[in-house]
Amino acid sequence: MARRFKSLAALLTSVAVATAPQLAMSDEIWVTNEKDDTISVIDIETMEVVRTIDVGERPRGITFSKDYSVLYVCASDSDTVQVIDPETGRVLHELPSGEDPEQFVLAPDDRHLYIANEDDAITTVVDTQTRTVVAQIDVGIEPEGMAISPDGKIAITTSETTNMAHWIDTETQELFANTLVDSRPRHAEFIKDGTELWVSSEIGGTITIFDVATQAEKGKIDFEVTGVHPDRVQPVGFEMTAGDTHALVALGPSNHVAVVNAETYKVEDYILVGRRVWHMDFNADRTLAFTTNGVSGDVTVIDVAKRKALRSIKVGRFPWGAAFRPTGS
Repeated sequence: MARRFKSLAALLTSVAVATAPQLAMSDEIWVTNEKDDTISVIDIETMEVVRTIDVGERPRGITFSKDYSVLYVCASDSDTVQVIDPETGRVLHELPSGEDPEQFVLAPDDRHLYIANEDDAITTVVDTQTRTVVAQIDVGIEPEGMAISPDGKIAITTSETTNMAHWIDTETQELFANTLVDSRPRHAEFIKDGTELWVSSEIGGTITIFDVATQAEKGKIDFEVTGVHPDRVQPVGFEMTAGDTHALVALGPSNHVAVVNAETYKVEDYILVGRRVWHMDFNADRTLAFTTNGVSGDVTVIDVAKRKALRSIKVGRFPWGAAFRPTGS
């Protein structure tokens, strides 16, 4: 009898385990910390850092593969791009990147990385599958920003000292245009299904908008934060809200994020965040934005609809890049 009860108890336990609801895992924001040589992983549901991962020296650019199975990190002072397993945090291998990789962009083919090499005035193209350099393209002095069109046909490198956006034909891996922007361009994005290119200029204090079909300038956005000296209003990273209706623009040492109407090119609002805001990324439905604030060493969480900062999350020293990762359930 005792044996029968024991067997019955084991059976009931196994059924309970099999039918128990699985605990949902929260999505994450991954943040590179320049001074700590680490990545802070933020749980979006709890708004807390749940993991800290050691990486190479001075990590900056960060992006996931299309299926989020691997993470790419620009370890600038290690002169390499590290490929990391996001489940374990283990470095799987490194990719050749040229000297001082700062930012990069992954092509829509999920295979080719376009990397800005600040010290060498080149853009390096790396095949992530064969782990080889397939091209090195001469661009302007101190390249930093990288973007690629949704169809993968055009890559952009911005050069901070030459003050240009360099247009690269990804089939030939050659420049086909160079367009002037204001002083010290830092970030670029294709928007509106790739019909417009936006480029931020940190010292110039502007964003320049180009018509992609003609490479002609079609607009410019200026910023003015009440009570902040114009020299401290320095646009760097920016991201588009759902539907590309608005841009959230990090304004560096002004400690504000601008909300820009993507149709009128007018600034509609400013949001106070942490000190020296660099970059940002969104949660899955783009209702929340997470900004990296270098000097204050934290991430500000913004309610996009209310245009309001909700809270700050302490991370490592000098957070720089941010990338969203869905974890499923």
